[in-house]
Amino acid sequence: MSGSNPFDPKLFTAEAISPETKGINDFIVGAMKDLPEWWEIGVGTFREQRARGEGAFPLAPKSPLAREIAIDGKAGNKVTLRVVAPENPSGVYLHIHGGGWVLGGADQQDPLLERIAKNANLACVSVEYRLAPEHPYPAGPDDCEAAAIWLAKNAKTEFGTDKLTIGGESAGAHLSAVTLIRMRDKHGFTGFAGANLVFGAFDMSMTPSQRAFGNERLILRTLDIEKFGDAFLPPEIDRRDPDVSPLYARLHDMPPALFSIGTRDALLDDSLFMHARWIAAGNEAELAVFPGGAHGFVAFPGDLAAAANKRADDFLKRVTAG
Repeated sequence: MSGSNPFDPKLFTAEAISPETKGINDFIVGAMKDLPEWWEIGVGTFREQRARGEGAFPLAPKSPLAREIAIDGKAGNKVTLRVVAPENPSGVYLHIHGGGWVLGGADQQDPLLERIAKNANLACVSVEYRLAPEHPYPAGPDDCEAAAIWLAKNAKTEFGTDKLTIGGESAGAHLSAVTLIRMRDKHGFTGFAGANLVFGAFDMSMTPSQRAFGNERLILRTLDIEKFGDAFLPPEIDRRDPDVSPLYARLHDMPPALFSIGTRDALLDDSLFMHARWIAAGNEAELAVFPGGAHGFVAFPGDLAAAANKRADDFLKRVTAG
């Protein structure tokens, strides 16, 4: 689906979009057409509706394999880690969920964690980080940093392996990049073997594709990006601070990364730009472009999601091999 050349212009044309993918996108737009806005009905109400599977995203069943660990965060805060692990894992995947820093939760990721645990033989550890607007920046990044510090110290004892990977979707990809940079700069730790960064938001000052996407309700509109950013970031924060927008960070000594993005995603530029900067800083990186993929497309059934998820599983398995 991604093609041997991710910069092949044909991948970005309407003709490259399969009828199945177009049908999925049409379904998403229809399912979201009358959905209330979270900032109008209240974020708590919206979270409850989403947890019940209302809206466009499929309901994620809870895994009987999941367990939770409570660790110490900053300033006495406790952080919950949700774990789905195979026997004798070959590595650990620190997963950070998406949701615009406002929505989602670790306990809504179980099917994803089960898939990666099975296909890549990794112990999957998803972070229940604090959400905005109740807990704006830097609360969420601080919790993800605490989880990474804990794994760097305890993965071998807890899971029998200290081979670490990291990744997430959307805001989770953003927080993964921020965590990698914090671990390098604040803790001198560059021990992650790979980063799986799926349709991430890497520039909080808004890339051209974010600004130009418009109002089509295909999961993520320009307005949604603005509302999420305003909820997450206090007004005095510089939106190009590298701790806020990792696109502007020094990116030396980063692990091999896979950037996955659909061509119908408002965050398209974020992955294109970040992939280029990752390589320019001397790191290994792959770019997987999926024609017609909307924001969040990996959560919907179909060939496009299957191809993207297999590419991610294969990447994680490869970087933790040996």
